[in-house]
Formats: sequence, structure tokens, C-alpha cells
Amino acid sequence: MRNQLTRIIITVCFVVLAVYFLWPTIQDYNYRKQLSKLSGQDSIAYAEKNHDDMLNAKLKRMKLGLDLQGGMRVVLEVDVIQLLDDMAKNKDDNFRAIIKEVRNETASNDFSIIPFFVKKFQDRSIRLSRYYGSMRDDDDKVTKTLEDESGKAVDRASEIVRNRIDQYGVSEPTIQKQGGRRVIVELPGVKDENEVRSLLQGTAMLEFRMLKDPQVSYKVMESIDKFLTGKLETDTISSSTASTEKGKEPAKRKDALTELTGGAAAVAETDTTKEAQFAREHPFFMYVKPDQRGSGEGYIAEKDKERVVRLLNRPEVQQIIPSDFEFLWSAKVQTFQNGQKFYLLYAVKKTSELTGNVVTNAQASVDPEDNRPIVNMEMNSEGARDWARITGANIGKRVAIIMDKGIFSAPVVQAKITGGRSRITGMDSPNEARLLEIVLKAGALPAPVSIIEQRSIGPSLGEDSIHAGLTAIFISFILIVLFMVVYYHSAGAVADFALFFNILFILGVMASFGATLTLPGIAGIVLTIGMAVDANVLVDERVREELETGKTLRAAIDTGYHRAFTAIFDGHVTSFLTGIVLYQFGSSGVQGFALTLMIGLVANLFSAIVITHVIMNIMMDKGYHPKFG
Repeated sequence: MRNQLTRIIITVCFVVLAVYFLWPTIQDYNYRKQLSKLSGQDSIAYAEKNHDDMLNAKLKRMKLGLDLQGGMRVVLEVDVIQLLDDMAKNKDDNFRAIIKEVRNETASNDFSIIPFFVKKFQDRSIRLSRYYGSMRDDDDKVTKTLEDESGKAVDRASEIVRNRIDQYGVSEPTIQKQGGRRVIVELPGVKDENEVRSLLQGTAMLEFRMLKDPQVSYKVMESIDKFLTGKLETDTISSSTASTEKGKEPAKRKDALTELTGGAAAVAETDTTKEAQFAREHPFFMYVKPDQRGSGEGYIAEKDKERVVRLLNRPEVQQIIPSDFEFLWSAKVQTFQNGQKFYLLYAVKKTSELTGNVVTNAQASVDPEDNRPIVNMEMNSEGARDWARITGANIGKRVAIIMDKGIFSAPVVQAKITGGRSRITGMDSPNEARLLEIVLKAGALPAPVSIIEQRSIGPSLGEDSIHAGLTAIFISFILIVLFMVVYYHSAGAVADFALFFNILFILGVMASFGATLTLPGIAGIVLTIGMAVDANVLVDERVREELETGKTLRAAIDTGYHRAFTAIFDGHVTSFLTGIVLYQFGSSGVQGFALTLMIGLVANLFSAIVITHVIMNIMMDKGYHPKFG
């Protein structure tokens, strides 16, 4: 009885966990259903009132794949061959012939170009140093350099695409590298094909802009906060808002500018009533927490970014912001030590000091003096002259490095920089330094990016796919239920009951790991339903055999489960190994099928061996004798 109680507790715990992880998906469905019934101001009011709950449910819900949600799937290819052509220090007939051969022979595949490219030179007994590096470099060194540069070109393209999509506002995008030179981009819910093509193929816009003085940025923030409370009229605001006496400390209102915790601003009072009062008195500072260290930027929790964007985009708020002033966001979400995610809001000048076309090279490295990551940047002669003038006039101030309106870094100018060579410090990790290198090189040696495949899926087609998938699950479920009840009677009904838990566990596990449900994934669920019944068929047939030997019903059930376990376990393990292979080497669609298959196999094993056995024992304890046909 103790062993049976343990199984019951484990089963109940799994059911509770599955429901817990699926609850945000249910909430999200209900919110969207309710929102679809509203229109106009009612819809806006409902969205604003339930903003936090809707966002939380959306972030934690089970994600739907592109084939179920609708949207666009784009395959980008980085022209590594053009990059190799641009990198060559000289070109002759042999070089041009090799470039042409490589382009023709690799046009229909996505494997790495470099090994194929190098082999062409080796077949002709030509040293790579004739075209790349110095004459003293051997082929291995040149090959390593070419592989490194081509890899960075693909990384750079992927990073540019990711940044632009983040700025575009697509929710739950999927961006992944495939092979040696391709990037797959999936954009759920996107409809405008022309806009997306322009977004993905346009030239990256790299800029250097000076940050506004902290006193000025805080003054503008306070003006916005006052206006939102009705204490400031827009017709009294002009560009003079920014005219703050140089060197004067920014106004620090104790109730508006909260203290930092672990480098981030946090509301000191956690009492709900005080927070509500603070929100009424300071609707802007409730979400934008200025850095009291005087750096000038504001901290915004990830969940509040959309709300702040809406506030700043209001026409009357735009009138408050001076004409030479612009708020820009950090390109990446940041994370505190406590795990809280946030964005930084910077105040910058509206005009650029320099653009990225003057950058000729950037290289992430490590400072030999303190082992801190740094980035060395080089500019052409024109950029070097302008950079010397800009840095000389702004010593002690911060310059923002911006790509496509997203700020990646804002280092302090420590001295006048001549010669076009700069060293950027302040990165916390080598990965951050490498990211900045990628950004700075966005305008240097660009490898062209082309769209080689584009597929659009309408939302109605996605709804049809969901409907067809659910119909397939329902029909297969009904047929299996009828077969099991007719052939195995009450034992079959027990197996059918366990199927509910099986599907619940599959969806719960997928939701807990943030997995994406796709149409092939639904096919995997249908397959696992059949395999779940197959396991119960083995058990029921084994129990039948034990009953024929003259054993009691309880003894036959216990022996049947025990002896059928080996066959069931072996079949599930071999299928699970197949799923691993499919997931490892298959495309995204195959991976979706393999994922639900593997999760379903584990759920099958538990429901067929544990849950049905527990139900059988409870039935026996209650005096009911299950029939096995």
C-alpha cells in the first residue's frame, strides 16, 4: 500500500506541475479571446489594465511554430565568396578563375566555402600568401585567417539581422545559423513581405553620437513626468528645456529618483498602496528609473519597455523633447545579478558625429596590463581627422556606438585620439567585446547578404493547420478509445483514461521548457498516442496469458506488468534513440516531430507502467474486477 501511495503522490505531483506550466497558455488564450471581442477605446483600456498579466502570460505560454501561427520564413545567404574576393591584396587570371569555379560549384549547397576554396589553390600548386597575408605566411596560417574572417562575416550578418528584428518589434523570432554561410529567420505574425525584405537586406547603419549631458537628460525626463501628471502644459515647453546650467547637479527628488540595487534602480517601497500612489504622482519615473550615479541613462524593466515606448511616442510628449535630442534604447536586454532583465534608455544628440563607413577594422582583444577585454578600432584617413577633432572637443564625455538605432556601447572619451586608432574599454566579458567588434565591422568589408528562399504563411493557413492537427488528434483518440473498450473492456477503458494524462504530460513538459509546437510536432503527438496504446496492449495481453495459467486476477495483473516491462522499455528506448538522431541531424520541421516524439515516449512509459497499474490496484481494492476481454 505504501508503494501504491508513493505512485499516487508522484502522479498527482506531475499532474499539478503540468497544469502549472500550461496555465499561462490558457490565460493567454483567454486574454486574446476577450481582446478580440473589444474594439476602439475599450480594447486599448483593456490592454492597458491587464498589460502586466498579458505580457507575463505571453512570455510563459507555449510557443507556436510558424506553420501554426503564420508569418514569414526567410533564408539568407552571406556571400562569403565576394568577401574572399574583396580581401585579396591582388588578383590575376588564376585567382579570378578559381573564384568563378568556386562560385559555380557551390551555388546549390550550403557547406563551408573555405576548405573548397583552399583546395583549388593547392590543386594548382599556388601559395595562398600570393593573395592573402604576407609572403612569409604558410597556407595553414592563411587558411585559419580566412576561416576566421568568413565566420565573423556570418556572425556579423546574424547579429545585424537580430538587432533589426528586435528594433522592428517582432515577438518570438527565431534566428539561427545553418551550415557555413546561411542564416534562417522565422518571423511569426509578420505580413508585409516588402518591408521585411528591405529590413533584412538593407545596409547596416553604424553611427557615433555624443550622449546628452546627464543634467539635460534628467531635466527632460522630469518635464515628461510632470506633463503626464498634468502639472506641465506643452505650450510652455520649448527647446529651452534643455538649457541647464553647466556643472549644476540634476534635480534629485527623493520620491521620484529611487536608489540603485546591484547597479539598477528599484522602487524602495514595496507596499502596494505606496506603489500605486507613486505611479499616480510619477507615471514616467514609475517605469523609467534614472541612474543616480549621474550617467544620464534610465533603467526600464523588460516587461515595461512597450509601455514606455507608447508614452514616448505620444505626440504631446514628442513636443516636450527638444529638437536636437533623441531617446534611444540599448540594443540588447541586460541582466542583473539577481536575474532581473532590463533595458537602458539613453539620451543622445540627434545628429551623428561620424558614420560607420570610416571604420576599416576592429579587433576584440585582451588588455595585457589587467586582462580586461578591449576592442581596438581603426579608421581611414578621413575618419581619423574627424575623430581627432571630435574626441579632442569631448574629453570626459561619452560617445554612443549605435547600429540601426540600437546602442551597443557608450564609452567615455579619455583623451584626444589621433591617427585613427582607438581602444575601447569597459566590456565585462570577451563575448561582449566580440559583439562590439561585430558591430563596428558592420561597415567594414561587408559581405553581401541575399535572400535565397522566402516563404509566407498566412494566419488563416496557420489556423487551418491547427484545426487539421487537432482534428487528427481527436479522430485518432476516438478510434483508439473505441478499439480498446471493445477489445479489452474495462482494462481498455483504463488505458484510454491514461491517455488523457499522457497528452497532458507532453504539453506540460513542452511548456516548461519553452518548446515550440509545430505541425510536425502535432504529428509526433498523434504517433505517441498510438505508441501509448501499444504499450497497454502488451500489458493486457500478458495479463491474459497469466490468467490462462490459473493465477488470481491480482497476481496476473502484477505479473503481467512485471513481465511486459522489458519489451515495453526496449521498444521505447530504441524509438527514443531514433528521436535523438532525428533531432540532431534533421531540419526544423523534423526536429519538432522528434521533440514531441521523445517527450511522448517518456510520458508513455510512465502512464503505461505506473498510472494504469495504480488504477488497476485501486479498482481491485474497491472490489471491482477489471475485465481484459
